[in-house]
Amino acid sequence: MRLLLPPFMMILSAGFLCAQEEQADKVQIRVTPASLDMKIGDQAQLTAQALDVGGRPTEASVFFFSRDRRSVSVDRSGKVKALKPGKFTIVARIARRSGPSAIVQVNVAFPTPASIEFRDTPSRVFAGTTARASAVILDKSGFHRKDLMATLTSSDNEVATVDTFGMVTGHRSGKCKITAAHSGLTTAFDLEVRDNPVSSIELTTGQIQARTGDVVHFRVHTKDSQGQPVAGVPVFLSLQVRPDDTLGNSATGQIKQDGRFVAEKPGVYTVIANCGQQVARCTLKVVARNVQKKAVFVGHGPIFDVHTSDLWVWEGADGRDYCVTGTWGGNGEAIFWDVTNPAKMERVATVKVDARTVNDVKVSENGRICVISREGASNRKNGMIVLDVTNPRSPKRLSTFTKNLTGGVHNVFIDKNYVYALSAGRRYDVIDIRDPEVPYRVGSYELTTARHSIHDVWVTDGIAYSSNWSNGIHLVDVGNGIKGGSPSKPVKIASYAYPSGWNHAAFPYRSKATGKFYVIAGDETFPFGLSTNNKPTYARGWFHFIDFTDLDNPQEIARYEVPEAGTHNLWVEGDVLYGAYYNAGVRVVDISGELMGDLYRQGREIAFYIPTHHKGRVPNAPMTWGPQPYKGHIFFTDWNSGLWAIKLEEGSGRRR
Repeated sequence: MRLLLPPFMMILSAGFLCAQEEQADKVQIRVTPASLDMKIGDQAQLTAQALDVGGRPTEASVFFFSRDRRSVSVDRSGKVKALKPGKFTIVARIARRSGPSAIVQVNVAFPTPASIEFRDTPSRVFAGTTARASAVILDKSGFHRKDLMATLTSSDNEVATVDTFGMVTGHRSGKCKITAAHSGLTTAFDLEVRDNPVSSIELTTGQIQARTGDVVHFRVHTKDSQGQPVAGVPVFLSLQVRPDDTLGNSATGQIKQDGRFVAEKPGVYTVIANCGQQVARCTLKVVARNVQKKAVFVGHGPIFDVHTSDLWVWEGADGRDYCVTGTWGGNGEAIFWDVTNPAKMERVATVKVDARTVNDVKVSENGRICVISREGASNRKNGMIVLDVTNPRSPKRLSTFTKNLTGGVHNVFIDKNYVYALSAGRRYDVIDIRDPEVPYRVGSYELTTARHSIHDVWVTDGIAYSSNWSNGIHLVDVGNGIKGGSPSKPVKIASYAYPSGWNHAAFPYRSKATGKFYVIAGDETFPFGLSTNNKPTYARGWFHFIDFTDLDNPQEIARYEVPEAGTHNLWVEGDVLYGAYYNAGVRVVDISGELMGDLYRQGREIAFYIPTHHKGRVPNAPMTWGPQPYKGHIFFTDWNSGLWAIKLEEGSGRRR
């Protein structure tokens, strides 16, 4: 609730969370000024103060962060710099768990338009076909004014016309000029329209029926009046749909201009090919994918006094099955479980270290070494702890490694004899643990871009896959050989960044059926805030499927997005994706075959399970953290309620 205050300040009430008190004290954050109007390159200083319920200043520390740091940057002390025009948000927050927060709106003015530029313009079109001419308005620094649109005109509408969105259509052979204008600025290009040589079109596909989610390839054959193939003349593909049901949901699908088609709902789909006066049609029957199974509860290891973080399940040296789980915002505990019988999980040991959060836990391939991360150590020397878990019922601390890891280790990964440990969210260091009692740093990987950051790293087959928020996914050779890299000499292979900048996790997947190589990138974002104690959290985001088959040209080709929920960690086994979807529970998804479009809408979801418990850290609020398929079960942690196990059973019904 925003209080009515003088224009030079802003106070946002919030609950100040304190585990030692039965009722949280109400505190407020006062920020001066309440909003900022800036120009690109301007700098400004924000100040903030925490007030108690009576409006008296407290000693609570307040820090700042930007929700779009590539457009408006801010350091923890409140120094703001405007980098791009638009409307942005800076958050002031109490430096205690998620704490209360206050929001500052920053308006960065758009510079005056200076020029218009055509991009990707056609030099010629054929009669009866359409091409795109993109006109952009630029300011004096070359920044694209996306808020403005040029007026487009043709010098001869009988030869070619152009609409508001730059779609240029040829009508008869000839030449004309296409002009873009805005506020006295103009630019133009010359266009030639040629006679269309296509006199017939044939549209074919190798099948008459497919399932939802199957990618079908349509092929177009164009011929001239002599029956000879014609190349270089564009053909426009469109879609006509007749749904199978009368429930109000129209059947939907996608048709790419290269002929790839996918359907989201059952129905009869007709693909239409058009080139000038020539038209061809091809019809396909689409049936339901029918991959659904029941997700059935098996067992629960309850943790209600503290938030639960990540997990790792493994077979111990004694042949029994074990799991280790971390804790978040608590007392630095890693909890060990015997999960040989998932229906009766047994808590067998607890290791307590100097930390607020043990965010990540990993176990070596031989099941004898466990590494746990530390954040919030009392002496600020966070780092990682190496444990001997030959006997998981009595873990032994072998070493503590903190050198150059003092800023907090959020995630770790063990690959062979090396640990890849994040350092202060800036890079990952490679730690040699061949002698686990004397670990030492052998290498590191850090981006060179301004204000770079990293959240996670996963290593397999000698390639490290790091998730770097706005810098996206980085594939790094740490022993694969493709670029001559090693743990002591990491070498970048490829990268891909998507516009939202939410890249939080990544998992590689190679499809045996198609030979394609994907990296699945998971988002993390909390547009409505992260609630730790008193109410549910409503996350957002989705899984991005990036085709890295051509390492020099990665392409985002599909997504899996559960409406009004957000992703966390993920795992792939075979052709199945196991996704932790925070407030939407565990999601099990069929990712077999070629992928394209929205996998959720295509009926590729096999099952879901939403964990809730009335005694949870936040009662009855699912907040699923991470899944791991293991020996026919799916183990997962929930931030609010602990460790869970489920399994899949055949059948179209769903549970929870």
